[in-house]
Amino acid sequence: MTESSLPRVLIVEDEQSIRDVLVELFDVDSTRVESAATLPEAKEKLACQSFDLIVTDIRLGGNRDGGLQVMAAAGVLSPDATVVALTAYPDDGNRHASIRLGAMHFLEKPVSLETLAELASRVGVPTAISPMRASTSPAPGR
Repeated sequence: MTESSLPRVLIVEDEQSIRDVLVELFDVDSTRVESAATLPEAKEKLACQSFDLIVTDIRLGGNRDGGLQVMAAAGVLSPDATVVALTAYPDDGNRHASIRLGAMHFLEKPVSLETLAELASRVGVPTAISPMRASTSPAPGR
């Protein structure tokens, strides 16, 4: 498998400890993982390459809708990506906005790594928890 054909994951999370755990979850030989701590950093990464899976926090630093802006940018720059929205502040407004902007999943923190691994597996993205299952079935449409 060439490096360009490996699944690509973008983690957008301002809390470094959470970002590090998420990167570790997806940092397996058969996946390319990028991470961003801020909205501008996420937009820059989205502008440079497309992703298969994007996991973004709704609130980024002082920006209450930073994750929503990430999803809006992803809709244009990485339209085939599966988007997972994470939040410690689950409310119907954020849930509806996330779905409108293309999020396939809206999860409340703390999120179990097993749940994220299962969602990733469904779109053909391997993780440290489920490396073989995800890598043996290609993502739909690929």
